[in-house]
Amino acid sequence: MTALPEDLDLKRTMIANVVMIGKPDSGHWVLVDCGIAGFSRSIQDAAEERFGSAPPKAIVLTHGHFDHVGSLEKLLEEWDVPVYAHELELPYVGGTKDYPEPDPAAGGGLMTAVSPLYPRHGLGLGGRVQPLPSDGHVPHLADWRWIHTPGHTPGHISLFRDRDRTVIAGDAFITVKQESAWAVLTQEQEVHGPPVYFTPDWHASKISVRRLRELDPALALTGHGAPMQGEALRKGLSRLADKFDEIAVPSHGRYAGDSHAPEDEPPFV
Repeated sequence: MTALPEDLDLKRTMIANVVMIGKPDSGHWVLVDCGIAGFSRSIQDAAEERFGSAPPKAIVLTHGHFDHVGSLEKLLEEWDVPVYAHELELPYVGGTKDYPEPDPAAGGGLMTAVSPLYPRHGLGLGGRVQPLPSDGHVPHLADWRWIHTPGHTPGHISLFRDRDRTVIAGDAFITVKQESAWAVLTQEQEVHGPPVYFTPDWHASKISVRRLRELDPALALTGHGAPMQGEALRKGLSRLADKFDEIAVPSHGRYAGDSHAPEDEPPFV
């Protein structure tokens, strides 16, 4: 098991992770993502055990897919705190736009096959979600910066802390083969591309993975899978970045052809 810094904690909500940033009992902390629906009480219990009765200073979303915002509305009923996301993600979490349809033909396992059952509709949060500051700083987290890592969604972000090279990658890359129900159950570790059934822009995703590889992270907490660090992370992420089309991009399916887009920059911000 990977040992985490004192100020980081990861909680699994069945198929997706949430991250709490802040030293225990400090009363100052931030929640990253909100997991799947039905886990609001579980998240609150974990937070209270770690931080006492103090609510988070803010909630930061790596993106707005159902498995990362499922418990958000229930949490906001208890915590009157600001929520931040990339400006390109606001139409989805605000409820004015739905995500593209999942791709059950992308292959990889049972989780892909049943992906048409996953919710893809935007949340109706309207103005409750604010855009992240354009200068890259993360509200209430002085040591962290956000990085635009689109592909999985248009406004997907990752968080990075330079002093110890820790990345909170969301689904830009993950550490389990999320398409496989067996891998999800056993949490068998491997550096893996974003879930194939919910990634419409493979060209942007490839550039995002390479952008994160350039940071040379020493520790990664991802949206799916257990934390990974050290040489296993370095080798796995380098292999994924170098052989992205071979490893990550599905050979068939609704969005597979997008990996062959011209090598121009996607709308990174």
